Amino acid sequence: MFSPVVKALQSRYGSRRQYARLEQSSVSPDQLGPEESAFIAERDSFYMATVGQGGWPYVQHRGGPKGFLKVIDERTIAFADFSGNRQFVSAGNLTTDNRVALFLMDYPAQTRLKILGYTDIFEGEQAAEWIKRIRDPAYKAVIERVFVIRIEAFDWNCPQHITPRFTAEQIQEAVAPMERRLVELEQQNKALQVALDDLNKTR
Repeated sequence: MFSPVVKALQSRYGSRRQYARLEQSSVSPDQLGPEESAFIAERDSFYMATVGQGGWPYVQHRGGPKGFLKVIDERTIAFADFSGNRQFVSAGNLTTDNRVALFLMDYPAQTRLKILGYTDIFEGEQAAEWIKRIRDPAYKAVIERVFVIRIEAFDWNCPQHITPRFTAEQIQEAVAPMERRLVELEQQNKALQVALDDLNKTR
């Protein structure tokens, strides 16, 4: 991603030396490890960027059940293209330029993973075997095609400026202990009230 013009801007604003050291000390990883695989398996959405014939970038939100983006192997991920608004912008873009960029967000942990890759789209009979591999039986959405991404590189992106956000499920998990305690206290209060009423009757 560091083109000559990007490097020039890094030099201009004082960050080039830092990134030059990183470039010399390591190669951008292209094989998912256990940490990346576990992170991907927990996501229920991601953002996907493609480029159209006119040169315009297009960013789309993709969502589904947790883990709908499947790790096939260390260099391959895949996901079902569920029936939606039928605009086919991303699918159309990828027929002329199959490069794709994904951003996977964990807002509560203020973490993001970015992935670059090349995409193959499978439909009809060609998609049948892929659909068997990635289908979630509990999710009833219609699968129209399958996107298979061969990973070129990935990187854990800077966590700065990510505002923590929580799903309804995460909020429910957080407040569940308090709700259980509230029920216990209400039961205790009810028992004490009954005991107090009985005591008052005997006076």
